[in-house]
Amino acid sequence: MAHIPEDAVWLRPGQVAQRAGVAVSTLHYYERLGLITSRRTAGDRREYRRDTLRVIGFIRASQTLGIPLATIKQALDELPHEQPPTKRDWARIARMWRADLDQRIERLEALRDNLANCIGCGCLSLTACPYTNPGDAMGEQGPGARRLIP
Repeated sequence: MAHIPEDAVWLRPGQVAQRAGVAVSTLHYYERLGLITSRRTAGDRREYRRDTLRVIGFIRASQTLGIPLATIKQALDELPHEQPPTKRDWARIARMWRADLDQRIERLEALRDNLANCIGCGCLSLTACPYTNPGDAMGEQGPGARRLIP
């Protein structure tokens, strides 16, 4: 991997893509969606501010949690665009997302802890199902895996 000089403020798309672990086309896609911005050089080439690497890291980490790009964009729209976001700016995003992230964590823990047991989906295929969900009684509560869906 090519080293990016510490004092570099503006980076070429290839540098950003390589360091962020995405394709250059992903940068262009994120830019079309308004998630990141670039400037154009005199030769009409794109350059990205170095802090774009953090924004891309945030986008990618959020996507791995199933957070939609529209929701990610709403959060990014709260950040300053004329200068790199500060720790305080990122903390504000963390506070905005805290309840949603806590809820996702709870659902992930429920999935982890209950997947080997009856999840109330109506399959009645596990030995425990007839005891914990006799006759699919949980179906009265609504569709889906009732023990996993809040």
